[in-house]
Amino acid sequence: MPDADELARALVDLQELAERLRRDCPWDRAQTAETIVPHTVEEAYEVADAALASDDAKLVDELGDLLFQTFFLALLLEERGAGDLAAVTRAIHEKLVRRHPHVFGEGTADTPGAVKQRWEELKTEQEGREGIFHHVPETLPALLYAQKVQRRAATVGFEYPDLAGASGDLDDEIEELRAEPSGNELGDVLFAAVNVARHLGVDPELELRQASRRFVERVERAAELAAAEGKEFAGLELSEQDRYYDLAKAGA
Repeated sequence: MPDADELARALVDLQELAERLRRDCPWDRAQTAETIVPHTVEEAYEVADAALASDDAKLVDELGDLLFQTFFLALLLEERGAGDLAAVTRAIHEKLVRRHPHVFGEGTADTPGAVKQRWEELKTEQEGREGIFHHVPETLPALLYAQKVQRRAATVGFEYPDLAGASGDLDDEIEELRAEPSGNELGDVLFAAVNVARHLGVDPELELRQASRRFVERVERAAELAAAEGKEFAGLELSEQDRYYDLAKAGA
C-alpha cells in the first residue's frame, strides 16, 4: 500500500490541477457534465481494453485518465453547490461499508453469489429502491442493459435455475430465428445468449470484445499467410480465405 501522505499529496495535486485547468484553459472552462460524460465513457472502455490485454503500463495510464474524469465531474458538482470530491468519496465509502455487512457487521456471506444476492436485497431494504427494475439506466450498452435487467428479474426468482435451462432457451430462440429471420428474433437470440453468459459467470460484453479481438488477429494472420504464398487475401474466393483462416486459427 502506498504511503498515506504520498497518496494524499498525489490526490490533492490532481485536484489542484483540475481546478487550474478549469480556471485557465479555454477548453476546460467550456465543458459541462453533458459534454464531458462521453469522454468518461470512452475512458472507461479504454481501461477495460488495457485490463483485458494484461497491459499493466497502459492500465496505469488509462486509470489515470479515468480518475481525472471523476475529479473533473466532481469539480462541476462543486461549482453548482451540489457536492464536491470529498462528498463523492464519503458517499461511496459509506455505501460500500453499508453493502458489506459480512465484512463490517454481523452478516454472513460465504460465496460471491451470496454477496451479490445480499447486495441486491440491501438496495431495497436500506435505500428504498422500489420495483423489480429499479435504477437500470436505459442508456447502458445493450449487452450490459440486458445483463442488468436479467439480474433484477433473478432477484424475484424469475430465471432459469441452471445453465441447462438457459442454454435450452437459447437453442429455442435460434430455431425461431431460423424459422422467421427478423430483427426481433435476432434480439431474442442475443438476449438469451446474455442469459447463458450470466449462468456461466462471464461478462458478455467482455467475452464479445475478446472474441472480436481474436477474429481481428486471425484475419490479419490469414492475410499474412496468403501474402507469404504470393496471394492477396482480399482477392481470394471465400473457401480459400476460410482455409487460411483455419490455418491462422490453428496457430500456423
